[in-house]
Amino acid sequence: MKLSDLRVGDSGVVEAVDTQADPDPIATRLGELGFVSGEPVRLVARGPLGGDPLLIQVGFTRFALRRAEAERVRLVNGAGASDE
Repeated sequence: MKLSDLRVGDSGVVEAVDTQADPDPIATRLGELGFVSGEPVRLVARGPLGGDPLLIQVGFTRFALRRAEAERVRLVNGAGASDE
């Protein structure tokens, strides 16, 4: 499952960030922001038109990601509403 597939309020755990080039500045930046293997994430909200951007919570920090960026984050387990 991809991060972009989550429904609002659902959580998952990051498996990996897909790289598309070498070097891949977007994948590198996502890793720097905390999208690393084993890190829990939650989809907080979607933008009004077309669902872009996505508001994602990693730990206590929230980030707005484009759908294309969120599609590069693979989750080990998605779905299931968060307990937070």
